[in-house]
Amino acid sequence: MDFSFSDEQVELRHAVRHALAREFPLDALRVTVQTTADERAERAGARWRMLAELGAPALLVPETAGGLGLSDVDLVGVLEEAGWSALPEPLLETAGLAAPMLATLLPVAPAAGALHALVSGKAPLAVGGIDIGPGGPSSPTAVTPDGMLRTPRVVGARTATVYLLACRDPDSGWQLHAVPAADCTLAPTPTLDGTRDLSTVHWPLSSETLLAYGVAAEASVGLMADRGAAGSAALLIGLADRMITMAADYAKERHQFGKPVGSFQAVKHLLADARVKLEFARPATYRAAWSLASAQPSVSHDASMAKAMASDAADLAARVALQVHGAIGYTWECDLHFFMKRAWALSATWGDAATHRQLVLAQARRRGVPARRSDPGT
Repeated sequence: MDFSFSDEQVELRHAVRHALAREFPLDALRVTVQTTADERAERAGARWRMLAELGAPALLVPETAGGLGLSDVDLVGVLEEAGWSALPEPLLETAGLAAPMLATLLPVAPAAGALHALVSGKAPLAVGGIDIGPGGPSSPTAVTPDGMLRTPRVVGARTATVYLLACRDPDSGWQLHAVPAADCTLAPTPTLDGTRDLSTVHWPLSSETLLAYGVAAEASVGLMADRGAAGSAALLIGLADRMITMAADYAKERHQFGKPVGSFQAVKHLLADARVKLEFARPATYRAAWSLASAQPSVSHDASMAKAMASDAADLAARVALQVHGAIGYTWECDLHFFMKRAWALSATWGDAATHRQLVLAQARRRGVPARRSDPGT
């Protein structure tokens, strides 16, 4: 059995990395924070059109619907490169969540319209209304006094044309809606990561935007939760790799006692520990992508394992990179903080590491796997 990526998958990853390096260099992260809202939207639109030319948003859309008809194994490398660059645009939400879910709901009219907007590549789609806790998916969407629905923490809402939003009623269960941006009102959400667009969306509940409800919506929400965990793990892998690389490069340049600090054994051990943690998380992330692509029954377990391990790896990479950089790592002038803040944000998104470890334990208990004893002598 061949576990390596194909030549085409490697070429796609390299094409995305080169394109992002050209169109979104490190300086662009700083510009993203310091420009006006209009300038930021203009730059975001240009980057999204570049990604659309590469076919990234429509990777998982079937060819019959105008997409590339590829799989999650192809997408995982693209998401990893997006993490490496700390790309602000909602590529995961559009390509990894909205695209495959909408494709399965065709020919429902709202799904067809939203998928057409996605394939056209003019703007991304935003996804919201699904949280992951120890008990599984839940919805933060609430009803406001004026009868509208309120969904917090929607990524990429200010540049999206369509919002894919979920809500859950205790009596009727889950609902999924594809809501045009023109029908919604946004309230920007302050974030630690200034390059990441978060908004609270106020939207009307309408049968005309309904994609699925009941059992069908619950199944779609469960799969989107798995995709969100696995996709954010891929982004975290790219972020961790970038932070370790930045720390190693700085350790070669910074001299102390007449030698590069990277020559000191203590610094080598710090970087090696972070690299080992990353290289253990990487295959778990690839496994989750393969499980999604081949519809494995273990997909929820694999996605949780990937998210927990990738979150831990990114957290360690951030701490090690900051320690290696020393005092300069705390400053605005050092680019490291952009990647650290993104890693901290994504570690908590789609369930943090502790949540996913609890989910893995619950899945093991349901399968009848005995819990490991804390004391091997008992």
